Amino acid sequence: MAAATVHAMPDAEDVRRIALSLPDTTEKIAWSMPTFRVAGKMFATLPEDETSIAVRCPKEERDELVLAEPEKFWIADHESQFAWVRARLAALEDEDELRDILADSWRQAAPPRLLEAYPELGPPAVR
Repeated sequence: MAAATVHAMPDAEDVRRIALSLPDTTEKIAWSMPTFRVAGKMFATLPEDETSIAVRCPKEERDELVLAEPEKFWIADHESQFAWVRARLAALEDEDELRDILADSWRQAAPPRLLEAYPELGPPAVR
């Protein structure tokens, strides 16, 4: 009997590897957790014992995401006034979804010179 292909859920190491693969990204510990920054501007964090990520997300989109997939996305109380959303790593479909989420957040924080230099990362997704 052939073993079924199991897609391992993304974890903190996947977040770190993918985030740091994005241009001009650095990792810095802040508020006792890993944060990822592009050109010095934060675009992702690994809170909650590294079981979730917090990423930039326009408030309108964020609210739609939370309503559409509450098992996956939520808004932390202390971030409600900011354009950030949380995503549970265990609820993500696969590494591709994680990469899309991180790249989208990166685009929102990246300066125009990086967006122009890396057109394959494209403009922020319009949903």
